[in-house]
Amino acid sequence: MEPRSCPSDGAELRRVFGSFPSGVTAVCAVADGVPVGMAASSFTSVSVDPPLVSVCVQNCSTTWPRLRELPRLGLSVLAEDHDQVCISLSRKDSNRFAGVEWSELPGGGVLVQGASAWLDCSLYSELPAGDHTIVVLEVCALGADLERPPLVFHGSRFRRLAGLNSGGLE
Repeated sequence: MEPRSCPSDGAELRRVFGSFPSGVTAVCAVADGVPVGMAASSFTSVSVDPPLVSVCVQNCSTTWPRLRELPRLGLSVLAEDHDQVCISLSRKDSNRFAGVEWSELPGGGVLVQGASAWLDCSLYSELPAGDHTIVVLEVCALGADLERPPLVFHGSRFRRLAGLNSGGLE
C-alpha cells in the first residue's frame, strides 16, 4: 500500500478518515425552554484529572454557538438502536428532536434516553483547528450502561458491534 498525496477536494481524505470506526454522540441542552442539540462522531476522552472529553464541531455550525453559551451540556453516547436519533439530530432544517426521547438534567443539559453512556459537562476550552473547532468539555457527572452496545459509524454507514469471545485484549 503506497501513500498517495492528499487530494485537494477532500473527498479522498473523508473516505480514508471514514475507515476508522467511531462512536456517535449527541451534545444537547435546553435553551429558552426548548432542546437544542447536534450529533458528533469525533468524540474522545482527553484527561482523567481533571475529567475532560472532546468533540470537534464544524466552524459553520449554527447549533454550537447556541450550545456554547449554556452552563451545562449533556453528552449522550448513542446506542446501537439510535441510528434514527442520529439522523434526526443531524438535520439542518427541521425539529431535530421530533421522535427523540430525551430528559433534562438539573443544570439544563439534555440526555437522549437509552444512551450507552452519558456525561453532564461544562465548556472547558475551545481550540481552532482548520475547518473545525476542538471543544473540550469538563465532566461534572456521568454514567454508563455497559449492556447497551454503542452505535458505530464506519465507512459512511451505521454499524453494530459483533461480540467476540476472546475475553479482551492481552
